[in-house]
Amino acid sequence: MEAGTVTVKGPGGPLEIGGGRLLLIAGPCVLEDLDTALEIGMAMREAAEESGFSYVFKASFDKANRTSIASFRGPGLDKGLEMLAEVKERCRVPVISDIHLPEQADAVKEVLDMIQIPAFLCRQTDLLVAAARTGLPVNIKKGQFMAPWDMVHAVGKVREAGGSGVTLTERGASFGYNNLVVDMRGLQVMRGFGTPVIFDATHSVQLPGGSGSCSGGQREFVPLLARAAVAAGVDGIFMEVHPEPARAKCDGPNSLDLTGAKALLNDLSIIHEAAMKCSTRTAG
Repeated sequence: MEAGTVTVKGPGGPLEIGGGRLLLIAGPCVLEDLDTALEIGMAMREAAEESGFSYVFKASFDKANRTSIASFRGPGLDKGLEMLAEVKERCRVPVISDIHLPEQADAVKEVLDMIQIPAFLCRQTDLLVAAARTGLPVNIKKGQFMAPWDMVHAVGKVREAGGSGVTLTERGASFGYNNLVVDMRGLQVMRGFGTPVIFDATHSVQLPGGSGSCSGGQREFVPLLARAAVAAGVDGIFMEVHPEPARAKCDGPNSLDLTGAKALLNDLSIIHEAAMKCSTRTAG
């Protein structure tokens, strides 16, 4: 099933999502310091180019949904946008981050090339409308509590508000307590809305709240799910990566190190090429 396309206007020129070339959205869960962000941005840009992916750098300036009030949230809006602007300029890549409040939309549009809506907030009408009105493409993470077919209403809110483009990201569904499961059928269901669909390979192996005061994760299953999603025909892969996942200040248990992420992209490129050939033969 064919999805529509969305154009992101980055510093290196326009980038098309959904046109046949796989997209990589990757970065640390949260901005920790500028040097780490730049290291990740440079490494992932190089890995994406070598594997034939287009690339958007992702990091949060504020993680407003951490398990514990004592958890690290990030540098905040102003400092975070300064860091993202630096990554954008020095790495020459588009940048995306999430907003949690409608009033943040106008501030971030001066720096971001794409706005992300967190999974927990995917039904928040005012937030979706504010993001759409910036004129930037909007990536909506599917809520863990949402059926794939119900995401059509979130897409409709962005479109009705005049959004320039919308993508959807699958990140697993709640499966009992502290666990997630991925229904690969949902990827094709959501592509049927005319939206490119991205698979979040690292959040899908998260164990929400599974480590007491923070979330756990099973990063050993990231390659398995990512390969399955690309074979199923997604338009992009989302991954959280870190030079030292064990030392990451957020989502370390489900993040990949830079070497592992690069190796996975090489595998996904091969699978994507085979999947495109299968799709062409089926259509013929």
